Amino acid sequence: MSIDSIPHTDPSTANEVTGMLILTQALKRVGIDTMYGLVGIPVTEFAYIAQGEGIKFVGFRHEQQAGMAAATHGFLTKTPGVLLTVSSLGFLNGLTATANATVNCYPMIQISGSSEREPIDLMQGTYEGLDQLNIAKPLVKAAYRINRPEDIMTGVVRAYRAAVSGRPGGVYLDVTTPCLGAVMDRKAAEATLYTPVDLCPAVVPSPQSVARAMELLAGAKKPVILLGKGAAYAQVDDKIRKFVEATGVPFYQMSMAKGLLPDNHELSVNSMRSYFMEQADVVMLIGARLNWLLSRGHGKWNPDGKFIQIDIDPEEIDINRAIAAPVVGDIESSIDAMLAALPSYKMSMDSDWVPSLQSASKAKNAKFAERFVPQTVPMTHWSALSAVRKVFASNPDVVLVNEGANTLDDTRNAIDMMLPRHRIDCATWAIMGMGMGSAIGAAVASGKSVVAIEGDSAFGFSGMDFSTICRFNLPVTVVIFNNGGIYNGVGENLSKDGDPAPTTLNINARYDKLGEAFGAKTYYVTTPADLATALSESIASKKPCLIDVQLAADSGKESGHIGYLNPAALISVKV
Repeated sequence: MSIDSIPHTDPSTANEVTGMLILTQALKRVGIDTMYGLVGIPVTEFAYIAQGEGIKFVGFRHEQQAGMAAATHGFLTKTPGVLLTVSSLGFLNGLTATANATVNCYPMIQISGSSEREPIDLMQGTYEGLDQLNIAKPLVKAAYRINRPEDIMTGVVRAYRAAVSGRPGGVYLDVTTPCLGAVMDRKAAEATLYTPVDLCPAVVPSPQSVARAMELLAGAKKPVILLGKGAAYAQVDDKIRKFVEATGVPFYQMSMAKGLLPDNHELSVNSMRSYFMEQADVVMLIGARLNWLLSRGHGKWNPDGKFIQIDIDPEEIDINRAIAAPVVGDIESSIDAMLAALPSYKMSMDSDWVPSLQSASKAKNAKFAERFVPQTVPMTHWSALSAVRKVFASNPDVVLVNEGANTLDDTRNAIDMMLPRHRIDCATWAIMGMGMGSAIGAAVASGKSVVAIEGDSAFGFSGMDFSTICRFNLPVTVVIFNNGGIYNGVGENLSKDGDPAPTTLNINARYDKLGEAFGAKTYYVTTPADLATALSESIASKKPCLIDVQLAADSGKESGHIGYLNPAALISVKV
């Protein structure tokens, strides 16, 4: 069967159905109601059928952004976000997002059409011939290929279970062109469909591990609870808050866990990271990993400190530092067990531990707030954020999407989050290029208003999909901090040949004109007061809006808080 001859079978009347309709029904049986993607041969007709059968299809301009939307959807809903791509380069574009979802532990399924197997396996030069399954395998949590329509339901269920069970991640599902176009008797096809049971079973920790962890925590003099995005993903916010407040242990929230408990909570030590790393004798990790974001448990960390780690994956234990009390289980089951055990333990925390942290934190926060006082024009990141933080304080239910270098770091520090899962950023891999996709996924999955705060460099990765925001009339406001460059706009070309420096973009770019091209309400602002007005109006409108924020070209520094990864001193090395 050639690619151009895939038969269309009217799903409402025919006695025979295609693999495309079977795939649609299989997705519905596992609860999938939304799909993100970009169509073309061989999946165009499948997207039409899925849409006709009640699955929302959000069509993008680039597969990577569709994948970022699917990943964000998975994080916010705990059900796999689904990405649909064409074969070959479309598959590869989407695979970037699926790999990122795997590293970040977001449940996601990428479904790609693929060419006929025989000419691919013999390398005979077929249309978009690529061995997609074997390319995907090392980059995703699991990968499967469906060759026959009879196996579609099995493939979908296996992909779903792999995406959500244990540590969530990205799954690749390869569906061949012959399978999509294959014809089955309707009754025989229906017989292959079923509703699976318990797609994500609980993983209950052992009583011994819970007792060991509680004993260590109760005996600590200077304990800290560290909450990661896995804790936010678990959606057991009230139980985590109850445990924190019942123990009285101060807590620190990683970037995407901000708002799990309000950032202004009396036990929050978000501004005291270096201090508690050096002082804490016991640290409880809940849904957080001792990876590079936490110096892999070394550096400033107290060398005599001990760790409790709640994680669903036993292979995560001891990867960078010995874990004194591992608790292997899902977060809800683990916190339930600890809450049940808590009355049997008496906390031994030093009486001055929390007050000392609170006092130091108050002083540090007051010092930090001084950055927002100068209303500099041209604006710096801080004078711009002085306006943004006030607007967010009045709109706590707005979801914040954030990426960039300085724009990411400074916004994370400037904007307090009051509600869980209201901050989406580049997370574990710290990649750029997730902005428009994640904003769309957040808007579709949550139904809430979204503000994406983007550096001008970061926006360039995904800016064309602002058109998708406009096409679907989503309540998304995109705020672009334009300082004319990667880090800033004052880079110097050392060769003096007249070309722009590697980090130089365009300080005079008018990104608001791009918004106008797609019919959005746009603003070009040069003062903090104008930015506050524009952002407030945009959020209130619940319509697609774009705000071009003109910063000074010298606002920003290299690599934000991780400049050591690209030492400026290397620039002066001469051969």
